[in-house]
Amino acid sequence: EREGERERGRDQITNTVSDFFFEYETPRQVLVRNRKVGVVCRLIQLVVLAYIIGWVFIYEKGYQSTDKAVSSVFTKMKGVGYTNISGKERVWDVADYVFPPQGDSSFVVMTNYIITEGQEMGKCPELTGKHSCSSDSDCEGGSFKRTGHGQMTGVCVKANKTCEVLAWCPVENDHNIPEPAMLMSAENYTLFIKNSVTFPIFGVSRSNLVEGIEADYISKCLHDPKDAPLCPIFRLGDIVKLSGFNFETIARVVRAIGIVVDWTCNLDVDLKHCKPQYKFHGLYGNPEETDKNRASVGYNFRYAKHYLDNKVQKRTLLKVFGIRLDIIVQSLARKFDIIPTLTAIGSGVGIFGVVCCGLTTRHIVCLLSVEYFAYLM
Repeated sequence: EREGERERGRDQITNTVSDFFFEYETPRQVLVRNRKVGVVCRLIQLVVLAYIIGWVFIYEKGYQSTDKAVSSVFTKMKGVGYTNISGKERVWDVADYVFPPQGDSSFVVMTNYIITEGQEMGKCPELTGKHSCSSDSDCEGGSFKRTGHGQMTGVCVKANKTCEVLAWCPVENDHNIPEPAMLMSAENYTLFIKNSVTFPIFGVSRSNLVEGIEADYISKCLHDPKDAPLCPIFRLGDIVKLSGFNFETIARVVRAIGIVVDWTCNLDVDLKHCKPQYKFHGLYGNPEETDKNRASVGYNFRYAKHYLDNKVQKRTLLKVFGIRLDIIVQSLARKFDIIPTLTAIGSGVGIFGVVCCGLTTRHIVCLLSVEYFAYLM
């Protein structure tokens, strides 16, 4: 009996394996002659076909693979500014008004400033209106205030009614921001952008100095969205205008502006058609903002120039108001690839087959639902 059971088990396993390899199943098809069902089914198929062709292939370009670029940006400002304060004339060049000076993709162009000259380390009264006091007990020696300029000495200066501090003296007075801006001539500064991109998957490299952008052309052109869209030299006043701001307003308290270099390329066509597009956006600040009393309006920072005067260390402090420019590179390259093409076709065929409420026993539920829908019509 045990031998017989073993034989039957082996036969069953053999038959199962044989059936798996040597038998093939096909679905049973049912032909339904019903005009409403047929029309509904064909309409659904047309919708799916339109989706596959229109959305997947034409709009989403499902037959192409994509790549994003590795990029680098170099910048160079040119232009000279002029100020005349109380008869003291001064010329400002690139080394004076660009921070940092290395030609980074993010930098600040100074348009306004508050200058405090001849500061040296010592003891002096705080700025009027800060750390007010009536006696020495109001000034805790050795302590600091968040909005102060130095360390309090514990002395109340009766003439100013403020605490004495150990600091760079005289302390900066930044209550009044110059208006109009000190460097309104910055409107005519020019910015040169040099950008190169590489699409590593496709092995393609491009520069914004594309075909036709030669040395002679660069020496004469200024960027214009219509007349000179590929010129890589931009007038600062035009950048501000194209980003939606007014230069006279923005120069005083300043905003941040983004210059977008957009590389959207179809590499199935000639490479010379892969060109950058320049777009301008206000990144910080509302162009319509008119409320001057809002807290922390604009963008500013401080820097100091140190020097020795009769062996005494001194410095000139500048509170800089500047237009911050961020060069942002966006990129997307596309090229035909058989793998996403077959994937898109396969998924489309799969959807197409499901909605073809056709006519197999496996789709009988779908068929019944379409018949019910047709009946309601």
